[in-house]
Amino acid sequence: MSTISVIGTGYLGATHAAAMAELGANVIGIDTNADKVAALNSGTVPFYEPGLPELVSKNLEAGRLRFTTDFSAAAAADTHFICVGTPQQRGSDAADLSQVFGAFEALLPHANSNSLIVGKSTVPVGTCSRLAQLAADRGATVPIAWNPEFLREGFAVEDTLRPDRIVVGVQRQEDADRLAAVYANQLANGTPFLVTDFATAELVKVAANSFLATKISYINAMADICDEVGADVTALAEAIGYDERIGAKFLKAGIGFGGGCLPKDIRAFMARADELGAGRSLAFLREIDEINMRRRRDVARTAADLLEGSVLGARIAVLGVAFKPDSDDIRDSPALNIAASLHLQGAEVRVYDPQAMANAAAAFPTLQYVESLDSALAEADLLLLLTEWQEFRDLDPVATAEQVRKPQVLDGRNVLDREAWRKAGWTYRGIGVP
Repeated sequence: MSTISVIGTGYLGATHAAAMAELGANVIGIDTNADKVAALNSGTVPFYEPGLPELVSKNLEAGRLRFTTDFSAAAAADTHFICVGTPQQRGSDAADLSQVFGAFEALLPHANSNSLIVGKSTVPVGTCSRLAQLAADRGATVPIAWNPEFLREGFAVEDTLRPDRIVVGVQRQEDADRLAAVYANQLANGTPFLVTDFATAELVKVAANSFLATKISYINAMADICDEVGADVTALAEAIGYDERIGAKFLKAGIGFGGGCLPKDIRAFMARADELGAGRSLAFLREIDEINMRRRRDVARTAADLLEGSVLGARIAVLGVAFKPDSDDIRDSPALNIAASLHLQGAEVRVYDPQAMANAAAAFPTLQYVESLDSALAEADLLLLLTEWQEFRDLDPVATAEQVRKPQVLDGRNVLDREAWRKAGWTYRGIGVP
């Protein structure tokens, strides 16, 4: 049974550590945050991810998983995964790699030529080569590999235990063989295993995220055209989605994408391309980003239109501020951005989200956060559905109409049955629908 260390116990690291323990490895999670380590050792996951608390508790009890702040504990492992954050630099589009390099340097004294350091964080192309050079400068002989993550928030446990592919960037076949052994359970179940060079492995995640962002902004651009001509973007997306060259996934018009990955990853990709002298090749991503940010402004304007031109003094019920359902992540959340914009324009904004309110309150404390869906709806002049939690999708339009002051709804995710809501007396406005 192999022993691995996981450096960084945030969203990626905690999930990877628990999943690898579930698959039979002895796992040591290492983090500099003592409070986070203590919480995880007690079975408490400091963020919302379905299924993860149970997985952590199960493997703590089985003795296959533990967490510590002591980097020397990594010496007991033969494979080390770096799973730290790469946020956007303040004042720049580029990625902040300080956590990656900090984790790598802290790990080097406890690794040797018989072990393997594996990066999972999303990094600009060329980072792995820089780390290899740093190791050489320090006189270290430990080999390095890159193994990008492809987690979807809300599905992270499933995506780790049963990924749709595993990509490893290596310089030596024996390093690929070692990672194949680490992931033996997944490979036995038919997961594709792709062995590449460093640069290709680093590019896979940002290329995938850029493509997904492009599909989302593309269908939102089509929604703008549909609004102008009275067409239905949902029917349009269904029609073009049947084309197997295009596919239906991510062709959902709405308030745009957010979260801790897509926005900062496409910006970092553009910044790195500029550094490489290839900025023109990714110039289209700037428009993708702009379409996405413009969607937030357009939704706020539509809310004002529904309120006769101004939101000043209006009571607005905002349902959802997480950037997506089944998550408490409000990083670059279009929903929270819209709620804050309406508040700053003078609306009385009442916010309810099943999981994300504590994080939202820490980021934007001046909004009014209420403890129940009923409290948000009470005497509202406008209902905004901004995160498609199932309990919002399941709202009864007839019963809900009795709770609000004015039966007006802006469905920012196009998930409500608009005919049923209109039949119940609501003024319904969606994204790119007649």
